[in-house]
Amino acid sequence: MDFELTEDQQTIRKAVAELAARFDDQYWMDKDADHEFPTEFYDAFAAGGWLGITTPEEYGGHGFGITEASILLEEVAASGAGMNGASSMHLSIFGMHPVIVHGSEEMKKETLPRIVNGDLHVCFGVTEPGAGLDTTRITTFAKRDGSDYVVNGRKVWISKAVESEKILLLTRTAKFEDSPKKTEGLTLFLTDLDRAHVDIRPIKKMGRNAITSNELFIDDLRIPEEHRIGEEGQGFKYILDGLNPERMLVASEALGIGRAALRRAVRYAGEREVFGRPIGKNQGLQFPLADSLTRLDAAELVLRKATWLYDNGRPCAREANTAKYLCADAGFDAADRALQTHGGMGYSEEYHVARYFREARLTRIAPLSQEMVLNYIGEHVLGLPRSY
Repeated sequence: MDFELTEDQQTIRKAVAELAARFDDQYWMDKDADHEFPTEFYDAFAAGGWLGITTPEEYGGHGFGITEASILLEEVAASGAGMNGASSMHLSIFGMHPVIVHGSEEMKKETLPRIVNGDLHVCFGVTEPGAGLDTTRITTFAKRDGSDYVVNGRKVWISKAVESEKILLLTRTAKFEDSPKKTEGLTLFLTDLDRAHVDIRPIKKMGRNAITSNELFIDDLRIPEEHRIGEEGQGFKYILDGLNPERMLVASEALGIGRAALRRAVRYAGEREVFGRPIGKNQGLQFPLADSLTRLDAAELVLRKATWLYDNGRPCAREANTAKYLCADAGFDAADRALQTHGGMGYSEEYHVARYFREARLTRIAPLSQEMVLNYIGEHVLGLPRSY
């Protein structure tokens, strides 16, 4: 076993950390408070070529794997950018995977170079209010009209819809009750987010406010047949290709937030004096921080194994889910302990750990909850009866 990062991976970590360091905690506090997309940050990473880290070289990218993407996003989050920074580029880095694997050559040539240079924002439209994580129960419907499709329906929790020009949209082209299998009859499109037929309404939320989360109301959106990805009715299979990478990348972001929070907590514990001594001398504060470090390190090892398996074409669902579960918990616990270490000042915005806390909490919900991870492990790893 070799636990060393390759020379390329070490270079990526160093270069990303240096670039992200140009945008300090005050920058992210202001963007979050103003609900303003971090355009300067996004443009800097686009100019550096980082948005194309996993895009094949023939379309202008670097052709690296999920391991390198996870290192990139971990360093972004660890810089203090947290989920605001990571989410600004997250979908550009992995979200186009169904297009890369199943899209037409014309679609790839038209969209992937624009993803790489940062010119094209794309959002991912899957989740619906009435379906939640039960994707097979979505009801947004694409009805054939000649060679086109006409789509009506509703989506929710769609990140970056306000900024996006296009949407990777999952619909039904056959009703659930008319499909031979519940996973059939779902069709995936990459199409224009036409504001004349899509009403976008931002959702008020507790954190990650530099990146919008939105409800979409779709009314007679006309989609040309050439915007369909792959075969009609096979969309569920296509989005499955991206689920394990998504879990790994969110795990890396949780890991980065945890490390950012721990760094601030250690600094504060070493500088803040009460009763004539630094509070970091007190085991009641020191031990939880040390415990968080061990848990972050352990979670990182599972994440590294998961991304290695994926990049080497090995089965990785168990490890991807485990990494998401452990990194999310370790990252949130570190953020919680960082806030506690700061005492009353942790509850203020001045020391930034309150923002880390809010954003770390998100990783225990998205892209799937901790409970759904345990459902997967229980059924598919332990072989226990399906619990839901």
